[in-house]
Amino acid sequence: MTIGQEAAVARGHRASGIAVAMVGALSNQLGAASGSLAFPVIGPIGVVAIRQLVAAVILLPLVRPRVWTLKRSQWWPVLLLAVVFGTMNLSLYSSIDRIGLGLAVTLEFLGPLAVALMSSRTRISAICALIAGVGVVAITRPQPSTDYLGMGMGLLAACSWAAYILLNKTIGTRIPGVQGTATATGVSAVLFLPITVWALIEYQPGSFTILCAVGAGVLASAIPFVADLIALRSVATGLFGILMSLHPVLAALIGFVLLSETLGVVQWLGLVLIVVANITALLQQPAPARRTGTVERCGPTGTVS
Repeated sequence: MTIGQEAAVARGHRASGIAVAMVGALSNQLGAASGSLAFPVIGPIGVVAIRQLVAAVILLPLVRPRVWTLKRSQWWPVLLLAVVFGTMNLSLYSSIDRIGLGLAVTLEFLGPLAVALMSSRTRISAICALIAGVGVVAITRPQPSTDYLGMGMGLLAACSWAAYILLNKTIGTRIPGVQGTATATGVSAVLFLPITVWALIEYQPGSFTILCAVGAGVLASAIPFVADLIALRSVATGLFGILMSLHPVLAALIGFVLLSETLGVVQWLGLVLIVVANITALLQQPAPARRTGTVERCGPTGTVS
């Protein structure tokens, strides 16, 4: 194979990797939208409980983590990650229920942005933080009718996503592959199992509601997990991180098309500012940090996640 042919093959792999990454991102936000359709019947907590169970049922047989070999130093970050999974998904879905998909996902995205900025600590990172701050103010626009609880839930989801990244960094050095993440997913499902049973008995949801909640587990967990693994084999992790910055935009568009959610011009401006700040922060990271940071952001339930 000539150099030109090898370059053409590499470009083809890169293009297919980008396409797969975009499919994963789109699936993630469609999953969040699917889950929101079940809120009127079983609420965000019921959706999260069913989603965690579905994610575990899919991922545990796929990964087959050897939990019996884990030591105490490996178990504690796994257990913390299980709690973070539940907190992140519950706070995000509660935020979506109150302020809509686009704004909630945008606020949640401040978590990865904060981690990226802290790992950089340059003048550019300070500018990025300022831009993101302006974006948050544009989104929230404090006024008498502002839903502060919904925004607070979105910010809690951001903190949880940041904790997810840092815990995954610890787990990645102690447990091979994605066994730690899969184990944490299973533990989280067990913690939410009583809520799942209670929601099914108390509300007796119909088939459409259950389908929407199950869809959240498949679309927002299983498919993005597989798509991210495939994409990262063909796409540089820095580029992958930039592609993930489109999550808030996709969430806003899906919210508009499927959920009839609308954003004002100022809110769109805030969303764009946060995305720009995130992309700039990623581009300013040195190569090793960018590679590590992006992989840590990926996960079966970490991206709305």
